[in-house]
Amino acid sequence: MRLLAALFCLLCLTLPLPGQTASRLPVYPPVTVKVTAQKIAPHSWYIPGLAGAASTANQGFMSNAGFVVTSEGVVVFDTLGSPSLAQAMVKAIRKVTRQPIKLVLISHYHADHYYGLQVFQELGAEVWAHEGGKPVIGSDGAKLRFEQRKEILGRWINDRTQRFPQPDKWLSGDVDFKLGGMQFRLRHVGPAHSDEDLALFVEDDAVLFTGDLVFKGRVPFVGDADSRLWLAAMDKLIAFRPKVLAPGHGGASDTPMEDLTLTRDYLRDVREQMGRAVADMVPFDEAYAKSDWSRYEKMPAFREAHRRNAYNTYILMERESLGK
Repeated sequence: MRLLAALFCLLCLTLPLPGQTASRLPVYPPVTVKVTAQKIAPHSWYIPGLAGAASTANQGFMSNAGFVVTSEGVVVFDTLGSPSLAQAMVKAIRKVTRQPIKLVLISHYHADHYYGLQVFQELGAEVWAHEGGKPVIGSDGAKLRFEQRKEILGRWINDRTQRFPQPDKWLSGDVDFKLGGMQFRLRHVGPAHSDEDLALFVEDDAVLFTGDLVFKGRVPFVGDADSRLWLAAMDKLIAFRPKVLAPGHGGASDTPMEDLTLTRDYLRDVREQMGRAVADMVPFDEAYAKSDWSRYEKMPAFREAHRRNAYNTYILMERESLGK
């Protein structure tokens, strides 16, 4: 009986969802990393990636994704970093529900968040993304990142397996929508981490999916983003007052206001200290050494990200001082 039950479960995982035919579903090289769904609210789940940059060890599974189950279908937030990982994600969703995947939302066009998109389109899901991502598709930067990913993750990402499909709908701003009686609030919060940043608030669960705007208990990677606009985005997210936060990297948070305000305060502190240095014409190296970073220096990713964050903010503040 146990063997029959196991075979039945395996069959359920391999059957196409309603409205789908097996002939439509390509099979991609499987991953061996565990892609599992964790329940964070009555209807909301998230899929936590592994720590670190993309590597053969983590098979590119270094970002989070999430999904919400309604009575009329599933809403997916991000699609992981390869078609192979996306197929593993679909299996994780099927362990939770047999509802069809109706809608996929892309937080931003970075490889670890959207390279699995084609799998969900093959399943017949509708895909939404913000129009700020249009210039990314086919750009020189995107081509370079694809070559880098092929070099690192060639078994799973290569010219045979990877496509870069357009979304079904490019959004120009905020969108509120309902599915299965549940209320969703999709917000454009870029330009911040990227021009096209989207965040999703699941009102019935008070869950906030933030993409890469917020990281639980760690220093964010600001890069060359506009920290002034990122600060405005943080105020927009804080206004939701969520009970659970599902970030783009790291663990989900049941103290979301603490994590949201920490990220906001970090960005504000870096801007204030680098802004004073620019106003006083203090060179960056001297300003960085004299600044007080004690609140953040023990946080994860401080060594990896903070100095670059500060330097890029210094350059940004110079431009702002010149009215650029």
